[in-house]
Amino acid sequence: MGGGLDRREVLQAAAAAGVAGVLGAGSKGGRAPALFVSHGSPMVALDSDAYPQALRGFGEGAGPVKALVVVSAHWETPGEVRVTASAQPPLVYDFYGFPEPLYRLRYPAAGAPGLAQDVVARLSSAGLRAVADTERGLDHGTWVPLLHTFPQAPFPVVQVSMPLGASAADIARMGEVLRPLRGEGVLLMGSGGIVHNLRRVNFHQKDASAEPWARDFDDWIAKKLEARDFVGLQSWLDAPHATLAHPSAEHLLPLYFVLGAALPEDRLTQVFEGFHHGTLSMRSFALRA
Repeated sequence: MGGGLDRREVLQAAAAAGVAGVLGAGSKGGRAPALFVSHGSPMVALDSDAYPQALRGFGEGAGPVKALVVVSAHWETPGEVRVTASAQPPLVYDFYGFPEPLYRLRYPAAGAPGLAQDVVARLSSAGLRAVADTERGLDHGTWVPLLHTFPQAPFPVVQVSMPLGASAADIARMGEVLRPLRGEGVLLMGSGGIVHNLRRVNFHQKDASAEPWARDFDDWIAKKLEARDFVGLQSWLDAPHATLAHPSAEHLLPLYFVLGAALPEDRLTQVFEGFHHGTLSMRSFALRA
């Protein structure tokens, strides 16, 4: 009104100013949590049942969040880590054959170029090859869960790729390097799936009972999390039905980004437990002091 800046313009201007602009110079708002979400089918974006309600509940009580840095299962890059660095990242509709309303959804989160450069600098200083990427947008592993968790898109979002061929320990190292950002109000989020085998998904029945093999693998992960055996979790191939639960590892790897960002004083709190389509574990949890 009156030629002033609207809310989105103000947010983008702050993002462009870098970490201090996004988070507030000298901010003492407290430590942001770390969050792992199993994002499931893209159709979750149109749902309003228990899972999106659980994400909304977490978002409403998330605490001192000023920005988000997200690792998604749907962005692996050869040779180096890439970090979204545009002021207004587009959405990537990286799925096919779904109903038209899904492609009309929008999540207008601002980017944070200054924060992106800070992420690149931290990773590079730790010996991890990293570059800013001004073209890449936010894939559905990022925007679908955020659509429910923070529906008003109130915070800038930066997405970080996983190096192609990385191990669980490699991704945990990325979380460890970026862990101090939590103290500046940056929520670190991993988005993937505790069980993810598309060949075994019952697409016709969302509420199908969990397959025993899928539940066994999910239970193994849950027990390791409860025991805070985060190093032991890196040996996920020792779990029952491991290669059936994950024929490829990309949906499990974001878990280790979150675990790498853990602090000794963090409490592990469940956000959601349950299955969709018989085999997709939707287990999601937060680490918070």
